[in-house]
Order: sequence, then C-alpha cells, then structure tokens
Amino acid sequence: MPQPESENLSVKLFKNHKQALETSGLVPYLPSSLEQLEQSGRTWYRELRRPQWIWQGVDAIELESILARIANSQKHRSRDEWLDTVSGYHSGNWAYEWIHAGMEHQKTASELDGDEAAEAYFKASLYFSVAGYPHIKGDNLAIQSQVLASQAYDMAAKQTSHRVEKILVPYQGRKITCYLHLPNTEKPLPVVIVSGGMDSLQTDMWRLYRDFLAPNNMAMLTLDMPSIGHSSHWPLSEDSSCLHQAVLNYLPNIPWVDRFHAAVMGFRFGGNVALRLSFLEPSRLKACVALGAPVHQILTNSARLKTMPKMYLDVLASRLAKQVVDINSLTSQMQAWSLKNQGFLSGGRKTSVSVLAIGLKDDPVSPKSDNKLAALFSKYGKGVELNSKTLHSGYEEALKQMVEWIKEEMKQ
Repeated sequence: MPQPESENLSVKLFKNHKQALETSGLVPYLPSSLEQLEQSGRTWYRELRRPQWIWQGVDAIELESILARIANSQKHRSRDEWLDTVSGYHSGNWAYEWIHAGMEHQKTASELDGDEAAEAYFKASLYFSVAGYPHIKGDNLAIQSQVLASQAYDMAAKQTSHRVEKILVPYQGRKITCYLHLPNTEKPLPVVIVSGGMDSLQTDMWRLYRDFLAPNNMAMLTLDMPSIGHSSHWPLSEDSSCLHQAVLNYLPNIPWVDRFHAAVMGFRFGGNVALRLSFLEPSRLKACVALGAPVHQILTNSARLKTMPKMYLDVLASRLAKQVVDINSLTSQMQAWSLKNQGFLSGGRKTSVSVLAIGLKDDPVSPKSDNKLAALFSKYGKGVELNSKTLHSGYEEALKQMVEWIKEEMKQ
C-alpha cells in the first residue's frame, strides 16, 4: 500500500538526520562566556510554554504525553541534566516526538473535509512549529519542521471557509512571505499586521485570527520576524522593523484590505517592532498593540541578560548571526535595540498612533516601566499591567483588551 504524501515527505526530509546535531549545542560560546552561563537547577533546555501552546491549539493531554516520552527516554543526551537534549532523529528527540504527533493530526485531516479538515491541518502545522522551537539557525531538524509547518498551513488554507492568501512583498531583491487571512471579501477590510517573538513562526497565529479578529470583521496579515521562518534571509538588525515597514507600504497593492485602517500587533520582540513602526509610520497606522515587549530595561541591563536561560541567549545570538558568542559583547550589543536609546522614547516627540502596551506583573522582559514609557510617547497611549500568574495564561484577557482597543481606533 503506498504511503500518504505527507508521510513520504516526512521520510524524505528526515532520512539523513538520524544523527542530526542537537539544538542546545548549536550555538558556540567562548570558553570564558560558558563559565558565565548560570544554568543550575534547570531540567529542560527549552522554556516550556505549556499555557501558550495549549491556548494556540495543542491538546493538553497530548502535550504532557509528548513531554513524558521525551523526559523518560533512555537514549543518549548531549547534556545529561537537560531532558530535551536527546540527540539524533528518533524516539525521545524533541523534534521527532512533536513531528510524529503532528503527522497524526495531518493524517486525520486528510480523512476530513472543509473546516474540519482545515482545523486538523492548522493543528498539525502548530505541532510542526513546536517541533522546530526555538528555531535556532543551523538546526536541520528545525528547518525541516518549518517546511512541514508551512505545507500543513497551505493545506489548511485550501480547506477553510475563510480566505487565506499568500502575499509576496518585494524587498531587497527577494520576497517577504506573508499570510493574509480574510473573513470575507465583500469589501476591503481593516487589517492588523501581526508578528510573534524571535522563537515563533507566523503560522502560530491562526487562533488569534479565528477567535478574535475574524469575529470583528478584521483581516490579519502575518509575517515572520527577521532571521526566522520565511524571513530567514534577513538577519535581525537595529532596524528591526524594516520588513514590517515594507509590508505596511505594500498594503495599497492588496485589494482585499483597507490601507487607511491598518494596525500593528506584536508579541514579545514582535511588540518591540510594532512600537518602533508606530513611530516610523504614524500616518499609515491607526493603532499599535504590544504584549510582553522588551522595550528598554532588559535590553540595557547586561547583568540581567546574562542570567537569562541559555535558550534565550542562543536565540539572540542566532538572530544576530553570531559565529561564536562572547556573552559580554552580545549583552552589550542588545542596548542598540532599546527604543529609548534609538531616540523614539525620549525627547518631546510623540507618535499620533494610539499605543496599547500590555505586560505581566513582575515580568523581567517587559516591566511596568517599559509599558508606561511606551504609552507616554503616544498621544493616545495606555500601559496595562496584568496580574495573571504567567503571561501566557493571561492571553485571553490581554487579547480581548487588545482587539477592543484596535476596534475602537479603527473607527476613527
């Protein structure tokens, strides 16, 4: 009996990766920098984002089952103290377990039709995305996982009753790949440009669109951050919003959206980009919302940055295309991404874009002072602090506020 196309693709993509390099060791550090990394007490290399993944669509029981298989594996680990460092593409390996589960959802999708099939494909795409998390450059398994995530998303787009268009925006001799999600095409719709952090893909955003933007008759246009996913050709630079700016300027060429009613929404580092764009392009945006964004404090506090989990430092180094990491140089370099140091959140100039900056109480990445600062430099700004135990368990509350904010500003 012939194998399904998805299984054939999986075999083809991964047949040469039985001994693939393990993610936690991909980013090389100077010996002196390794000594500065304090990782005692951690049992996982990756930051486990259970509430976020479950909110996005991962089944809670299946999530724990996947993590249990990884934790209980008796196969070789590149770091004995970290459970998710099983090397080689086989059972117990992070990418293997998530891809295996994603394939099951993709198989289910192939037996369904319409929106039921679409939802199963969207779920498969999310599992494939988590398989590649945190998407370190040079991680062959992560690169192949991204291929599977994009393919599953494209399959979902063909089945869903919503319209999903792949938009290619010319930039620097290449094309920025975006997904445009439309609840209807009766007339041009208000559009929200959305991006996540530096360790997530644009294909992770389906539920945000389906449950929050579509019911409010708003389109969603997603793109990957520089240096990741479809945007991997461009390294992250101090001009972090360059791709988003190109996409914003391209809106007049997209017939399904109302370019006069555009907003930008960003999560984590995507929030930094969204805020930056609201100062660069005030005439093109109605609203800006940022959730958990690093704005100034963490970026300028080298001592605090050095205490971050290795995964976060690896992601930063990877996005900046560092060959070998000098931790002192890396943490010092991040000061250039502070929006205050860049001159946007200092002096007397305010943006006319309505800014909503949301953070979690005691969040080291996005403290209250950062969100107040961002709001202060908008003529119609607001800084909100959530009391939720974790940023991701506060998603529902935060997103309701964010979408209501955009909705109100779009009326202007």
